[in-house]
Amino acid sequence: MSLSLQPHRYALGVTLRRIALQPFSSLANVMVIALALAIPLLVSATLLSLQPVARQLSTDPELTVFTRVGTSTDIARSMAQRIEREYRSEVSNVRVITREEALAALKRNPSYADVLAVLPGNPLPDAIVVTLRGADLARRSPELADTWRKWEGVDMVQLDSAWVQRMEALLRFGNTALGLLAAVVAVSVLAAVFNTVRMQALSQREEITAARLVGATESFVRRPFLYLGALTCAVAAGVAIAASALAMGPLNGALADLAKSYGVEFFIQLPPPSWLLGFVMVVTLLGAFSARWSVTRTTRF
Repeated sequence: MSLSLQPHRYALGVTLRRIALQPFSSLANVMVIALALAIPLLVSATLLSLQPVARQLSTDPELTVFTRVGTSTDIARSMAQRIEREYRSEVSNVRVITREEALAALKRNPSYADVLAVLPGNPLPDAIVVTLRGADLARRSPELADTWRKWEGVDMVQLDSAWVQRMEALLRFGNTALGLLAAVVAVSVLAAVFNTVRMQALSQREEITAARLVGATESFVRRPFLYLGALTCAVAAGVAIAASALAMGPLNGALADLAKSYGVEFFIQLPPPSWLLGFVMVVTLLGAFSARWSVTRTTRF
């Protein structure tokens, strides 16, 4: 086992010596990659932190089914039971607001009290408020509304389609923007590591040629460069996590007043350790891949 690890220990030692010989260049590469990684990391942390806040807000879309004026309240209650029974998987709550309850609520508002006082009767219908749940609400909500409009005794169905479309548009935008940002950062990391390893390989071309003349294998010569790319990206990922953690202090301070205006507590925090570990591993593998690609194209062993 020790013999199998010997080449890796040697390659790691060579990599660390090369980094020590060019500390400022190595530090600059790490900082450039770390700053590029910190941006999607902060965006991901923000999206993950928003999930529990979204659950606190009353954001479930609703459909309101209005019965015809003069229809018995028993029919509205029967419709509500039918919706609960037949659409159990698509609704989270169904409640009936009788015409008497609606009128009483309007009378409590001073703006409507005087107008309602001169009316000879109650002009309001019974209403069934249905709270939806699940995914793809922008598509399913109009379908449900069209189905319920055809029921006997239904006058109209009010669909909160604008809310649904805005919410799902925002979710799609966030996911798409994060994906594009991650792709741009990945290309930036590849380019930075590719160029760094290329310059290292060109500056040591004579040393590499001499090593090959004495019998060094391709793997033996390439291995230090792979460690250089992987180690640079691993350190950069760690710096990006630390920089993101520091940036969350002023960001959370700025967001505090905004969150209070919505009656919720919101603060950005780093993703869980398992997520961060996966982030570091992916970035490290990306650096190793870029280094191998660069050294293969540059030296043509």
